[in-house]
Amino acid sequence: MIITNEILKQIMPKLSPAKRTLYLPFLNRVMEEYEINTPLRSAAFLAQLAHESGEFRYMEEIWGPTEAQRRYEPPSNLAAKLGNTEKGDGKRFKGRGPIQITGRYNYERYGKLLGVDLVSNPELAATPQIAFSIAGLFWRSNGLNQLADHDDIVTITIRINGGKNGLAERKAYYNKAKAILAVPPEAGESSPRGFEAIREMTTPRQRRLDQPE
Repeated sequence: MIITNEILKQIMPKLSPAKRTLYLPFLNRVMEEYEINTPLRSAAFLAQLAHESGEFRYMEEIWGPTEAQRRYEPPSNLAAKLGNTEKGDGKRFKGRGPIQITGRYNYERYGKLLGVDLVSNPELAATPQIAFSIAGLFWRSNGLNQLADHDDIVTITIRINGGKNGLAERKAYYNKAKAILAVPPEAGESSPRGFEAIREMTTPRQRRLDQPE
């Protein structure tokens, strides 16, 4: 399905008209490429990205550094999980893009998958053509389409966040998106045999391997 300017405006009213126009082609291309192509999948994807990026207004994490951000720097347990090994890695590999990837590990992983050197050029992760591609790739590789098919916004949140941080806002965006995209009330209610196995088999995200909230 195609997300129109008007649909995006209704789901993310805080996003400026200029940014809507800029981001829409990249958003629609990625949703088609990664099969985020049903009302349920689209609603879940847009809801999670709206929360993570403040309705696409923040493609880069604002750096203080805050006390939480200082934990991105080695040596610390969080820095080790993020793959941050050198001084300055915390800021260098801060959260970027609509899904806010964070840490040297993620930049290296998604850069290799997309054929882009994000370790040497981390700023590219905030550019529309790369940022939305990372979001789509992350979504598919973590089995989130399958979870969206079954209306499982809670497990999707855990896969993205490592916990349930911001769940109330994510649900609010999700319910609004479902209404705007005309998702039937019964959609996603059935759970066919084997769905629990899909949930267990899909690799969960390690404690955000992204920024904590």
